[in-house]
Amino acid sequence: MDATSADLPTLFRPITLRELTARNRAWVSPMCQYAVDERDGVPNDWHVVHYGSLAVGGFGVVLTEATAVTAEGRISPEDTGLWNDEQVRAWRRITDFAHSRGALMGVQLAHAGRKASTVRWWPGYTPGVVPESEGGWPVVGPTEQPTDADSGQTVHALSDPEIREIIEAFVAATHRAREAGFDTVEIHAAHGYLLHQFYSPLSNTRTDEWGGDFEGRTRLTREVARAVREAWPQHLPVIVRLSAVDWRDDGWQLEDSVLLAHELKDLGIDLIDVSSGGVAQASIAVGPGYQVPFAERIRREAGIATAAVGMITGAEQAEEILDEGRADVVLLAREALRDPNWPLRAAHHLGVPASLAPWQPARWRGAWH
Repeated sequence: MDATSADLPTLFRPITLRELTARNRAWVSPMCQYAVDERDGVPNDWHVVHYGSLAVGGFGVVLTEATAVTAEGRISPEDTGLWNDEQVRAWRRITDFAHSRGALMGVQLAHAGRKASTVRWWPGYTPGVVPESEGGWPVVGPTEQPTDADSGQTVHALSDPEIREIIEAFVAATHRAREAGFDTVEIHAAHGYLLHQFYSPLSNTRTDEWGGDFEGRTRLTREVARAVREAWPQHLPVIVRLSAVDWRDDGWQLEDSVLLAHELKDLGIDLIDVSSGGVAQASIAVGPGYQVPFAERIRREAGIATAAVGMITGAEQAEEILDEGRADVVLLAREALRDPNWPLRAAHHLGVPASLAPWQPARWRGAWH
């Protein structure tokens, strides 16, 4: 770190994971866009502009929406994917532009499991399952238990060979992610999607080697993490997003997340993106920074870098989280949608000179001085 960056607020100091250095610690959280109107998993002009605007806005790392490792792993038919070469080429256009603006790009690799084949969550659309007659598909999970008992959706319980095929799909998508120019990959093991469905006792009642106790239920997450880490270049980091708690006494607990994070660290995972909930209905105590304590405890007790998420909106709030050692990175979601230039505004509020803030030359006249 040079003398100038050493004097900056923590939010704007570079961070290095393995051999990858991000220009700051304000990162974009994965956020579903549901914008692939062709339903082929190929990112389009919307994604170029959306992710490009966040790179121009000064974020250190831009993480993509949940990007499916198979067509059947999409949350909705309008999700992006990384299961073929056409998708690789489309993503490359986006990563190349982000790199030209000084930002790094990460892709969130995902499989929705029993939460797949759903109507995109856009205004004017009625939530529900997309029937096969309208482009939907059969969904899978650890058991035949559906997400919502009233949905009428049939879930196929994955067999051992089918589980291993999904692990291989994560590996294939990992190779494609590198071809597409991504700097890091994030394994989506949160929010009630397939990997979370396996490790939560609320959704996994299997009695074979993929269920039962903690070791059995977390096996799929660990096997995917091991396989992705081996497939990804060793000089670049791998991230895992976890739901730290299910927000229910009979569900996954923070102590479980600490233990799993420790095991993931031993497998070579570099950072835990700490979120919560999503596998079953629960009462969640939402408020500013409400998930930061989870990131703090995992960081402290598992000895691994963490990213904090959850209603982080202000520059001073983000700086305090980092200064107090509660997390290594802050991830913004809704606030990044409201203001794609958030890092520039935050730099101004924290007293960073415009010459040291991540302004693009073509927009320099808009800088505060």
